[in-house]
Amino acid sequence: MAWLDGRCTPDNPVVERTELLDFRFEGRRIPLIDNQLGIRKPKDLVAALSMLTTYTSDGQRAPYEDALGPDGFLRYKYQGNPQHYTNRGLREAHTLGVPLIWFFGVQQGLYLPFYPVWIVADEPEQSQVAVALDESQTRLADHTSLTPLERRYSERISRQRLHQPVFRQRVIRAYNTSCAMCRLRHVSLLDAAHIIPDRDDRGLPAVSNGLSLCKIHHAAYDANILGIRPDLTIQVRTDILQEIDGPMLKHGLQEMNGLTLTLPRRRADRPNSEAIEQRYEAFRNAS
Repeated sequence: MAWLDGRCTPDNPVVERTELLDFRFEGRRIPLIDNQLGIRKPKDLVAALSMLTTYTSDGQRAPYEDALGPDGFLRYKYQGNPQHYTNRGLREAHTLGVPLIWFFGVQQGLYLPFYPVWIVADEPEQSQVAVALDESQTRLADHTSLTPLERRYSERISRQRLHQPVFRQRVIRAYNTSCAMCRLRHVSLLDAAHIIPDRDDRGLPAVSNGLSLCKIHHAAYDANILGIRPDLTIQVRTDILQEIDGPMLKHGLQEMNGLTLTLPRRRADRPNSEAIEQRYEAFRNAS
């Protein structure tokens, strides 16, 4: 985890599979992930060291959406047979209360690490464990009898700590680390904008419901200063086009009118047409 602290930065928080497989500690090669299995349990350790979620393309539905339980805690499935040594390693981590690392795939061979995480419950009937992403979650009462307020808090933590960062990485990388409107490529100035807002039940954290936008165009999109037509052409609100201000208004907003979005190379990552149409109707109603 200390190595990850130094390796990962806000602008580059991901690690490559080759780095994780070649990790060395005190001169010894000790891979941080298993080459074939989702759970890494080194033979010299009593408990599991890490968990891994493989990257999968997420057309309409994010692959991790089902991982959130009704108590607001995330779930991680066993690796095959419940008595497999890797699953026993997860249960041992729960018994000992030791932290793990969760590597989440955001692209082929590229992972966003979450650490420390804790196993807070073993659920053998469902072949899974419950995972806390924040130490504050481990201090909640029995996760099977949370109050409504505690459940909402736990769910908010899980979404903020996992869903939002994974969504951001997947969307920005799908758009080749550039703004879909102005082509700005400074990653620290880019956001992953939802087409259908995440507060809406239809606002899934899937790449096809996202756009890579610079911060000013993200804010303008959310504020309905500009919209995206079903043909993926940018439309600036009429009153904004008629304003006279400074160079930012002229070049940053007004000159976007009539331009076409830059799209991801993969079709599965491109904006969902129904989501674009719904969001455009909201823009027209606001105009």
